[in-house]
Amino acid sequence: MPAPDGTPDAGLPGPAGSAVRRRAARWLTAGAVVWAAAMALHASVPNAGVNAGSLFQTLLPWTGLGVPLLLALAAVLRSRIAAVAVLAPAVVWVTLFGGALTDKRSGGGDLTVVSHNVDEGNTDPAGTARVLAAAGADVLALEELSDASAAVYSRELAAAYPHHAVIGGVGIWSRHPLADVKAVPIMPWTRAMRATVRAPEGPPVAVYAVHLASVRVSAAGFTTGRRNDAARELAAALRSETAPRVVVLGDFNGAYRDRALSPVTSRLRSAQGEAGAGLGFTWPAAFPVVRIDDVLVRGMTPRAAWTLPATGSDHLPVAARLSR
Repeated sequence: MPAPDGTPDAGLPGPAGSAVRRRAARWLTAGAVVWAAAMALHASVPNAGVNAGSLFQTLLPWTGLGVPLLLALAAVLRSRIAAVAVLAPAVVWVTLFGGALTDKRSGGGDLTVVSHNVDEGNTDPAGTARVLAAAGADVLALEELSDASAAVYSRELAAAYPHHAVIGGVGIWSRHPLADVKAVPIMPWTRAMRATVRAPEGPPVAVYAVHLASVRVSAAGFTTGRRNDAARELAAALRSETAPRVVVLGDFNGAYRDRALSPVTSRLRSAQGEAGAGLGFTWPAAFPVVRIDDVLVRGMTPRAAWTLPATGSDHLPVAARLSR
């Protein structure tokens, strides 16, 4: 006979067994509701001194894995109420990420851009340069350059990209002339730069190549202080940017939904979010689990966004085709 909460007796001995199952079903139902609430209200999950909220938002796409787990537990308990409750996190996940599962890429666009953290430890920069050149982009933004690798990229990309500038660990390569090249001070050492790309047809575009500070997950929590400071400095630079068309390319060491990056992301739109197909994870390249590399725009329309094949880096390159 079913228990009063709709949980059938699964064969555990006696009234004590039924009580255990009912209690477990109630906990599972509550857990499903709490999980759904945390997903829906992810911006309100507290950091609790260890940046738990930021980490939760970074891994937010993976919260959907809780749905089959909860559903399996509901099946084990044979609880209809718990099974229905699991619909709550399922609906929230689909609301948040269901659109990413559709292909939003379209034709058109007059500027193709690529961003790649090429990895300072990359043992094949020449091969990486060939992969990037094969993408046929108008503009490349490269991050985590060393002096030696920058020389290799300059040599290998010279034929396709006659205009380039490197400042510190970042560089921009372009088929079209560059103007107004300058460092953007987001950290004590140069990890960001800006240039104006002047294509022969169409208005100029302000292009930023950025590499925010790295983060770590350790016993001390999700350490993001330097990255967050760099994001605020980048946001300040973008506030003073007067160009109507802006593209920010780079390794943000955080997901677009991470609240700590909101000083930047509140002013820019993600090309992947608007014109991609899938979630577009970029790191680590061998088995990507997060998207920390992105193409962000203002005053431009994304037409398509995608990732490029793996190179010798631990990141995947990201690309987007834009309309000015």
